[in-house]
Amino acid sequence: MRISYIDLSVKDYKGMKCFRGKRVFRAEQSKLRQKFLKIYGKNLLNVDRKAFGPDSDFLRQFLYFFNAENHDDFLAVQIGRLILQFVQESGDAVRLFAGEDYSSICAFVNYRVKKLAYNSIRAVHHNRNQLKDQLLLTPKESNASAIPLLEVLVLLIDLKLPWSCKIVGYLSQNNGFNLLREIILTGKGNAEKCIGSSLERVLTGVMCHIGQKPCTCSDTDPRYSFSLQILTIPFLWHVFPNLRQVFARQGMSQHYIHQMATFVPNLISFLPKDISDEFPTYACLLGNILETGGVALSQPDCSFNMAIDLAAVTTFLLEAHPSLTRSDSRENSMIAEDDVTGDDDVMEVALDRKLDQQICSSIDTRFLLQLTNILFRDISTANGPDDMEVAAVGAVCGFLYVIFNTLPLERIMTVLAYRTDLVPMLWKFMKRCHENKKWSSLSEQLSYLSGDAPGWLLPLAVFCPVYKHMLMIVDNEEFYEQEKPLSLKDISSLIILLKQALWQLLWVNHTSSANSARSIPVRTSSKKLSIEAVQQRVSIVVSELLSQLQDWNNRRQFTSPSDFHADGVNDFFISQAVIENARANEILKQAAFLIPFTSRVKIFTSQLAAARQRHGSHAVFTRNRFRIRRDHILEDAYNQMSQLSEDDLRGLIRVTFVNEFGVEEAGIDGGGIFKDFMENITRASFDVQYGLFKETADHLLYPNPGSGMIHEQHLQFFHFLGTLLAKAMFEGILVDLPFATFFLSKLKQKHNYLNDLPSLDPELYRHLIFLKRYEGDISELELYFVILNNEYGEQTEEELLPGGKNLRVTNENVITFIHLVANHRLNSQIRQQSSHFLRGFQQLIQKDWIDMFNEHELQLLISGSLDSLDVDDLRQHTNYAGSYHSEHDVIEMFWEVLKGFSMENQKKFLKFVTGCSRGPLLGFRYLEPLFCIQRAGGNASEDALERLPTAATCMNLLKLPPYRSKDQLESKLLYAINADAGFDLS
Repeated sequence: MRISYIDLSVKDYKGMKCFRGKRVFRAEQSKLRQKFLKIYGKNLLNVDRKAFGPDSDFLRQFLYFFNAENHDDFLAVQIGRLILQFVQESGDAVRLFAGEDYSSICAFVNYRVKKLAYNSIRAVHHNRNQLKDQLLLTPKESNASAIPLLEVLVLLIDLKLPWSCKIVGYLSQNNGFNLLREIILTGKGNAEKCIGSSLERVLTGVMCHIGQKPCTCSDTDPRYSFSLQILTIPFLWHVFPNLRQVFARQGMSQHYIHQMATFVPNLISFLPKDISDEFPTYACLLGNILETGGVALSQPDCSFNMAIDLAAVTTFLLEAHPSLTRSDSRENSMIAEDDVTGDDDVMEVALDRKLDQQICSSIDTRFLLQLTNILFRDISTANGPDDMEVAAVGAVCGFLYVIFNTLPLERIMTVLAYRTDLVPMLWKFMKRCHENKKWSSLSEQLSYLSGDAPGWLLPLAVFCPVYKHMLMIVDNEEFYEQEKPLSLKDISSLIILLKQALWQLLWVNHTSSANSARSIPVRTSSKKLSIEAVQQRVSIVVSELLSQLQDWNNRRQFTSPSDFHADGVNDFFISQAVIENARANEILKQAAFLIPFTSRVKIFTSQLAAARQRHGSHAVFTRNRFRIRRDHILEDAYNQMSQLSEDDLRGLIRVTFVNEFGVEEAGIDGGGIFKDFMENITRASFDVQYGLFKETADHLLYPNPGSGMIHEQHLQFFHFLGTLLAKAMFEGILVDLPFATFFLSKLKQKHNYLNDLPSLDPELYRHLIFLKRYEGDISELELYFVILNNEYGEQTEEELLPGGKNLRVTNENVITFIHLVANHRLNSQIRQQSSHFLRGFQQLIQKDWIDMFNEHELQLLISGSLDSLDVDDLRQHTNYAGSYHSEHDVIEMFWEVLKGFSMENQKKFLKFVTGCSRGPLLGFRYLEPLFCIQRAGGNASEDALERLPTAATCMNLLKLPPYRSKDQLESKLLYAINADAGFDLS
């Protein structure tokens, strides 16, 4: 206790001593001040220019007793006026302070002018609230107290003066730039803009001290540097527009941007404290840098290194930034549905609206063009990537990746896709790295990428979304014929690269199956993007691009479909793919194309079998029995099926047919009659004569946009038809319904684009491509943003945009017009019909089941292959009964006859014996039960030989009499399959 008492006493004693010391010093200051005023006068009327010379005590005394805290001390203002007056009269500031020989007393003079400049700033700073209305005045307002103090600063830091760098260094070391910062923050609230103000002149003078001749300033602590203290003031250029022009000069901006680039990755820790939550310091710095960045990049002598540094600093600040304003649901409201959804855990930071706008609007078309052009300007792609190309690719990709995660994508993607060489340049880089099997590390471009991150990760993160956007707009001629922007051969190589990278991410190096697919990384100001988040995002954009390229390949094949399949898919993977939440199951949901189609069909059929088994209780006591009149099949089916619940729809349905005479047809429905019913009802209800569907020029079905003009309850019918198709697929029944691809997209809840239009309206597509390539003035064609609908002779005009009838199509907006027209025809016109069809369809078929397949594959699931019947496969998987065997003479004749049938008759034969005109997708080994040929009748009597073949479709059974000749067998079989007698021949 005694020791503590003694320690406390010592501390108190030191404090008292320090206090007494300050009190004595203040007293001496006051005494000297009174003496000073007596000599020179209260208003300094007794001061001449000699008072500022080296032999005078005038400045020595003033600098000793000056105290900025004295609110009534206007001596500094008066001295400032005198200095300005004397220098203006003589034009020589050095002689005023140093006399005739500056060099011999430079240290002494430098000390005086440094203190004088610093005290001027302190005087303004300490009284800034009282002077706030004067801080942005021009030198003309010399009567205002702040102006002489600021103009003295302007005078003393002029680069022509020998001591100017000493002053700037002294200010930096003594927190002078922070004082300037606080002065500006006080004054800027009172004026939006003040061109040529004294304060702007001070900043301009200080800014020019960048260590280049004649400046000799050395680097200082970054925390107190001009760049981080002043450039972090919000909207600096709005208040000081002349300062903006000075900063944008090549040497100036390059110096400060490079200085900040050297501070990375510690830049954030060096920044001043945030002004408020709405004005975080790094966001203010980002806004100011970006706003002048475009001007700096536009300078003819803008260097490669300048672009590298600018990309590095802005990337780092954007990385620290939370998500800014971005569209919620669409990447492009005109043509694209945004598939990036927000994360529930994203912390929204409420930036000031104008600051947000400053950042967003600065990264405009011009900025993106200039940055990418400068970085890629001198890149040679002749040999392997050199250090310069690696630096350029890293800078571009790092910058753009962070932008994709923080800024709105609408305008950015279109600019990058169509007005830069980003896609071909990145592809050439990736292609050479892939061919050389050597990827350069780009991990230094983003702080959260570890050194062992794959070299392809960052390029793919940028390349994929830009190229995907390009493919949404490119037309078929550009892609297939002109091969723009990549050749078909290169696209085939790209597919291999993407497939390997995706398999590496999803299967080989997969880190978490729980955070799978279609979510974006959490972005907050305190949690930067992680390597896992980047990998996850890349896996999504690569999956999307591969899916899109597969669509192009299905439209017109340019590479083998197997190129999309991962090499590592094996039996173990397939066994895991059916287990919910297993890694393979997540891959199946996100990137099903990696798995061969036959394997996915097996998974799909197993899912259907499991679902049917869950409703197997209905097998014995079937409560759903339909009585269907063949000549009223659609009416009867709609009335009876519409009454069923979803649970009933999944159960068994048994059908009894009634012919045109009102007589029930022979046969007990063991499944075959129901298959016949499904094929007939689908043929009738999807018939274009009924008015719910129309045909394209290629006889492909799609919803009739004018269906409501024919059927009052057309939407209920579409719901019914969706259920009908789903029931066929649920039961594994193939139906002969060739749908248009753009309609099948609706079953997958996808958006259609311009390149889908030829399948619907090739003439309209040709007209739109004509407009796209039109070289004249499109406005002279007098087109407007309206479209004419013509259904059953009734014409209606519809605006493509609000006010479209008054908006003329021009060269600037023609691309928008083209895609709005395509969107109207492919999406808007059939939206209601497709929506109701989908609701009915999803009563039985889950979305994740369908998501395993693209539209081309989905058509195969619905209708089977369009190829002719594989008779050899059917023969290999056929059973025999009733004394028949594989080498029996009648059987040999039968197979010869069947092989000689036309494709149409082969389809009729299949329908006759199985109830469906198409065979199983994976071959007849999957037909349940296997096809069987049974001998009909007894011996080969004349009576038996006159009989026709019959069938039991529920058992896939053909009852074949023992005909004596091939001609007889052929004629009887053709008669039977063409009799169209329903189940009377069963």
